[in-house]
Amino acid sequence: MEMRIVEKDPGHITAKTPPVSKVGFIHSVDSCGTVDGPGVRFIVFTSGCPLACQYCHNPDAICKSNGEQRSVNSVLDELGTYAGFIERAGGGLTVSGGEPLMQSAYVTQLFRGAKERFGLHTCLDTSGHGNLTQAEALLEYTDMVLLDIKSWNPQTYRDVTGQPIDACLRFAKLLQKLNKPTWIRYVLVPGLTDAKENLEGLAAFLKGFSCIERIELLGFHKMGEYKWEEMGMPYRLKDTNPPTREQRDIAKAILEQSGHRVVG
Repeated sequence: MEMRIVEKDPGHITAKTPPVSKVGFIHSVDSCGTVDGPGVRFIVFTSGCPLACQYCHNPDAICKSNGEQRSVNSVLDELGTYAGFIERAGGGLTVSGGEPLMQSAYVTQLFRGAKERFGLHTCLDTSGHGNLTQAEALLEYTDMVLLDIKSWNPQTYRDVTGQPIDACLRFAKLLQKLNKPTWIRYVLVPGLTDAKENLEGLAAFLKGFSCIERIELLGFHKMGEYKWEEMGMPYRLKDTNPPTREQRDIAKAILEQSGHRVVG
């Protein structure tokens, strides 16, 4: 017989089915992040990603089996030691990657647990590549999405990631359909993603999205280059420099044509 937990509150009685503690593949955990969503965040980085972005700073997270296997309950127990502080700091739980949508059921249980046990805000950092049906189930427990759009031009997108852009755009449209609060993230890579037409196309696409709260313009960096070298993988952006302030300002002005606030 399935175990049921009955909880009483002054107004009514509700019944819940305790979720099975699924096991997922985790790359790492950051107990005090400040750049992946509002406030101070407990960040879980999952392993496994269908993309192979040229500027990836965690190439060791591309392969799912490289991660540590951890149950939902073990992660929630660790989160619990920081939950009070995180809530007071206006933060919550962010799951990033890798690509969290590769483990949608696992992340759904993490988010559900974070809400039911600690009442925390949940944030999904994703490139939008995953099963839409599973993603929609996950979004029921997701308060905010950070959607990484790698490019607008389809050929550039494939060059950057190794995959077509279609899945990302379908996911973006799902967020609009659900009116899910969204921050768009765009990495500006000189000579790769900074073409005027590319940025203008993205701005035009995003203009019709009412769910977008801001666009984050992120400057390319080479902090993960050493990992590519350690793994014996060629780093194609070795001779590429971070964008200058002028390049960032030009890109920011173009993205502002979307009608959304651009930061960065």
